[in-house]
Order: sequence, then structure tokens, then C-alpha cells
Amino acid sequence: MSQAVVQDYDSPDLDFEIVIIGAGFSGIGAAIKLLKSGFGDFVILEKAEGAGGTWRDNTYPGLAVDVPTLSYSFSFEQNPHWSNLYAPGPELKAYADHCVNKYGVRPHMRYGIEVTKSVYDEARNVWVTHTANGRTFTSRYIVSATGFLTLPKMPEVPGLDKFKGKVIHTARWDHSYDFTGKKVGWIGTGATSIQAIPEIAEKVAHMDVYQRTPIWLLPKTDMPISPGLQKAFASIPGLQRGARILTVILTDIVMINLLVFNKYFNRFGKWIEGKCIDHIRRQVNDPETVEKLIPKYDFGCKRPSFTNKFYPVFNKDNVELVTDPIVEFTEKGIRTQDGAEREMDTLVAATGFQVFEKGSVPTFSIIGKGGVAISDWWEENRYQAFEGMSLPGYPNYFMIFGPYSVCTASFFGMIDTQSTHLVRCLKAARKRKANYVEVKKSSNDADFAKVQKRMNTTVFSAGDCGASHSYYFDRHGDNPVIRPVSGVERWFVSRFFSIDHYSFDLRGA
Repeated sequence: MSQAVVQDYDSPDLDFEIVIIGAGFSGIGAAIKLLKSGFGDFVILEKAEGAGGTWRDNTYPGLAVDVPTLSYSFSFEQNPHWSNLYAPGPELKAYADHCVNKYGVRPHMRYGIEVTKSVYDEARNVWVTHTANGRTFTSRYIVSATGFLTLPKMPEVPGLDKFKGKVIHTARWDHSYDFTGKKVGWIGTGATSIQAIPEIAEKVAHMDVYQRTPIWLLPKTDMPISPGLQKAFASIPGLQRGARILTVILTDIVMINLLVFNKYFNRFGKWIEGKCIDHIRRQVNDPETVEKLIPKYDFGCKRPSFTNKFYPVFNKDNVELVTDPIVEFTEKGIRTQDGAEREMDTLVAATGFQVFEKGSVPTFSIIGKGGVAISDWWEENRYQAFEGMSLPGYPNYFMIFGPYSVCTASFFGMIDTQSTHLVRCLKAARKRKANYVEVKKSSNDADFAKVQKRMNTTVFSAGDCGASHSYYFDRHGDNPVIRPVSGVERWFVSRFFSIDHYSFDLRGA
């Protein structure tokens, strides 16, 4: 009997022991960790036709990573050939493909398969994953790796269907469209816009930039990485790793201290805000426009970024910053609250993604024990998950990006800790000759209570975020994105948390 249990992953009742959903960096990182740990019976289901996730789907002009690229990569796979400190998007896509090929993940990929729902079968103790083409995949475990920058969000303004011109969302960029000489209405001034607007403003006849909420932007200390330094990274042991550690420490000092421990570092935040305001005033000529670009909330309430190109755009005669609220779309353009109608040929929606909205995390339906959809569970109980990874009532289901899982400026820190947590659970199950893994309700409740208590020191509770309109906040008023811990603590806990927080059993065999 024990031999059959140990070989449960070879059961003829299963298509695969593990189904991973999503082939972005979260799915790639989980797959590599599984392979390194001896778990090779898995498949990665991806609705698109290639790996890379966000860096596959987003191809807008000016796309680049917004944290130093040395830290935006797997710690075990350093790339000595980044062209810039903030590498352009195509290099991140190429890096994803490189990792998939080098670490043997490619044979596990199944492209063009869109998952619609995954249902837990209690009698058999399996997950049955349904896809848009009608095929099903039966597995013992499910790993959700769909991320949260996945489903584009269009402007929530009446009349969009009336507009007769071209409509483009920045996450689905149309490279065949020529902006030359066009009148453009651009909605949004977030992280995407600060990169793309300077590239497009040079081509258009006129651009109206509609801003609801400005974001804090620091000067960008970008620089090309010379061929000589690339060669040094490739040939001198430990050099790039040391540089990576330094950039992680520096970026996390800003993020952790100002976001997580804001109550104690508020003065530092005000100092940074002053530097950001000076940055605006140095680059924008019109005093009225300067005031419109200064955020009216604390640094950190929304994800800040870096730029040297965005603010000078508003010195151009063909660019206007519009802060009057949008009332409706018309056939020819946009009408704002002041009654003005501004005509346009093209609408660009840089309005982000559906983040922690019902049905967006994950992007498919998850039905657990008792037929309860995870979206309904969260609707009733608020977003939560033990260590951002798992929930009671959803055995053998794990999330790479779950509620309260992010704690560093680079998502690769999250991918590392979550993948480590996942593998520890699977190894513990094999050691116990079990095939059923479920976090205890008491452990999940205690973890959620701890998170809520520690939120008191964060900028979201101790700071002034009222005017931020931040995607960090969900419909419950919580901030289920950031986990209020340091990166070092998160790393340690993922490797040493007590496995007794989980129940293990043999079921359905």
C-alpha cells in the first residue's frame, strides 16, 4: 500500500500529478523549483501562444522594467547581458524564454489552452481543470500562477461604445496603427503612461492626457550596462550576485520602510516627497500644470516609479494635461465635467488591470470543498490566505500570487518564497505517504489576524491614502497585495514555518 501511495503521482487516474496554470515568471519559477526538487509530473497550461506573461502581453512603446533589472530576475539565473539598469521589455521576454529552455520547462508547456474553471472532486481527491476547448485535466494538485496584471481594465465611463474612432488598451498594443498626425485622448498617468506617452507624443498632432490621480515619480538613474561590465558580470564569480544583493537591499529599504514601517519612517517619506516635487518643478514650466502633477497622498499609497522623460512632455504645445473628471464618451471624443468636449481620432486606455476584483484572482473559477467558489469565499470572508499561499476548504490548491504574498519591490522575491513554500508542502506529503494537503483553519485565521494587526504600521493605515485611488485597496477596504513584513523575514518564514500548520491525509487512493 505504501508503495502505491509513494507512486501516487504515477496513478492512471491522473493526467498529471500537478497542473500549473499560467506561464509567466510565476509559473516558470514554480516549474523550475518543482523540477529541482524531484517533482517532474506536471503540466503548465497557458492560454496564449508563448511564455512570459506580462512581458509577453505588454509590448507598448517605451516598455521597461521599473525596478533595477539586476534584482528583477531569478537569483539562481543571473543574466550578465542586460543592456540597461532598467532593461526594456523585449529583454525580459527573451529572459523568460531563456529560463524556460535552460531549465527544461518547455516540454511541460501547453499553449493555446484557456482554463475556465477547476473543480475539487472530494470523492476522488483530485482537481478537474476545465478548458475553453472542452478538454479536462485531472491532477492531484493545482498551482495558480496567473498573476494579477492579467485582465485589462477599460475606463468605467458611459458611452465607450459610441466612440467612432480607434480604441487601444496599452496591454493589448496595436503595432499596426500609425499615430502620426492623429488627435489622441490618453486616459491614465500611471506606470505604463510615464513610459509610453513620451514615445507617442513625438508623433501625434495633439494629445489630451486625462489624469484622475498623479503618482509619485523619482528621477530615474538609468544607465546602459557597457559591454565591459557585461563581460565582467559573466566572468568574475560573485560580481553580479553582489550587485544584485545591493540593489535588492536599496530598493527594499525604500519599499519596506516607507510602506510596511511607515509609522516610524514617515519623515523619510516626506523627504522623498520633497525630492519628487522638486523633480516636477525642475522639468515642467507651467506652475498650474506643476500643481496638477503633485500627488495629494502619501508616498507609497500607490506604486511609485522613476522617470526623466514624462514630465517634459507637458512643455510641448501639442500636449495638454486634463484633470476635469470625464463624464462620458461621445462619437467624436470625450466630454468632461466642465462641459468641454475634446475631439480625438484615437483613444488610448492606460487604465490598468482588474486587481483583486471578484473573478480576477485567479482569472478562472476555483470550486473547492462543498462546491464553494473561492471568489464567493473571499467575498464573504475578505481576501486572505495562509502565508499568501493556501486556504482551508481548498486542499491541494496553492497560489504563487495570493492575498498578502508580496513583500519586496521585485516580484521575484515573492516567486522564490511562494515556490519554496509549495515544495515544502509537497515534500512533506510524500514523506508522510499522503496525497491530501490542507492548511488548518486555525492557522489561516491566526495568520490573517497577524497580518491585520501588523497593517497598523503601514502607509495604508498610518499614512494618508484617501486621495490615492490605489489598486492596492480592494472592495473591502483592505490592502491584500502587500504583506506587512520585511523581505528577510519573508525569506526565513518560507523555509522554516512549521509544516504542522497543514493537515496531511491519504484520500481517494
